[in-house]
Amino acid sequence: MPEKSKRPKVILEPDQRKQLVNIQRRLFLRSGLTLGAVSMLTGCNMQDGDEVDKVLWAMSRWNDRVQGWLFSGTKLAQTYRADQITKPFRFNAYYPEYNVPEIDIPNYRLEVSGKVQKKTPWTLEQLQRLPQSSQITRLICIEGWSAIGQWSGVPLKVFLEHVGADLNSKYVGFKCDDRYYSSIDMATALHPQTILALDFGGEPLPPDFGYPLRLRMPTKLGFKNAKHIGAIFVTDDYPGGYWEDQGYNWFSGI
Repeated sequence: MPEKSKRPKVILEPDQRKQLVNIQRRLFLRSGLTLGAVSMLTGCNMQDGDEVDKVLWAMSRWNDRVQGWLFSGTKLAQTYRADQITKPFRFNAYYPEYNVPEIDIPNYRLEVSGKVQKKTPWTLEQLQRLPQSSQITRLICIEGWSAIGQWSGVPLKVFLEHVGADLNSKYVGFKCDDRYYSSIDMATALHPQTILALDFGGEPLPPDFGYPLRLRMPTKLGFKNAKHIGAIFVTDDYPGGYWEDQGYNWFSGI
């Protein structure tokens, strides 16, 4: 029998993906509304984007609070054996693979700001001298796929303690060298499996997976795991995120 032709893989540019996400966000949030939530829409025309969006955003923030209440700072995500690692591991970003940023490693410095005592930038060598932790965990993407990888690096809690961060603050934010940005709650930042990953598969992070530094959290969806991190800040002001500001659930716990 003749081999079935494969559909060509479509690679969307950032602007195209942004438009698609705006559509998906509204459909996703609306599909998740309970009967009680729908009753809140009484008097709203479902075509009235502004009014409906206000309700959808309110429901999303409510979901954030509920997930925060349910989150356990001690419960660990499942770990796996080395023979269960996904090969090849999948690339994922808000841009095509050919747009992975080039980082000037000799001059790389991790900036630190916000509610911390020590705001001196960090070199990779300094990060590598901190206590390290390793894990084989599953990254789960909001697009419906998952992959198991081996990550190692500095526990974020250890790093925050070294810079004298106010651990009673609400948020830790990340600014990345690929213009991505995201943020997490402090409880997740202090979770033992939340690390600033320096290595993948026993080797320095490859560019496709966040070189030279990325966030790795098996307790949250993949888009929360910021790559190419260039700055970390601690704050009590809600920092948002690249996808979160377009409607994705901010907490996004698993």
